[in-house]
Amino acid sequence: MAALVALIIIYWLLHSSGMIAILTSKSELRYLISQLGWLGPVVIVALMMLAIVMSPIPSGPIAMVAGAVYGPVPGTIYVVLGAEAGAIIAFSLSRFFGYQVVQRLPHAQTLMTWLHRDRSQAGLMIIVFASRLVPFISFDAVSYAAGLTPLAFWRFVIATLAGVIPMAFVITYFSEALISTNSQGMAVLLILITGITLLPLLAKVIQLYWRGK
Repeated sequence: MAALVALIIIYWLLHSSGMIAILTSKSELRYLISQLGWLGPVVIVALMMLAIVMSPIPSGPIAMVAGAVYGPVPGTIYVVLGAEAGAIIAFSLSRFFGYQVVQRLPHAQTLMTWLHRDRSQAGLMIIVFASRLVPFISFDAVSYAAGLTPLAFWRFVIATLAGVIPMAFVITYFSEALISTNSQGMAVLLILITGITLLPLLAKVIQLYWRGK
């Protein structure tokens, strides 16, 4: 309850101060970060962490601005650090407090049985890894949901890191295009990016399928 109240207070402070509006505006956020100097990378990491832990805050604009202001490689490093730290916090909150919340939901037993049915650790790692490569799947929701599964903590950390690095690099690399394009063009570009990043995984699935045949 203390953690939940703290998150609500933080969100209320951000909303009342106008920070939420800035975080959803790529141009305003870019100007703010560029004016912070050496504090900019620290703010990027902190904002990415906050965006992962608190789902209403979008992480996409932060990643785009990081690439636009600092370039693909430094921007990727800052985004990955923030996203990984935020994912670990969300996973930990879910792992330690989530069971009590879920048990009170309708059909809780069915949900918990589905989450804990016979799945290998490797299989769960692949699910987490693949979800990180698809920008339309909520990064936050996957982190919280993974905490309710039997997936080992260190496996979650590795799967998330392996999946978030290529996606973060692609977004920061194409940050200028993503910032300047309209919403329809952005959707098309993200679909293309998703297709490219999922090609190795698709090839592996096809290989396993034919091997099974």
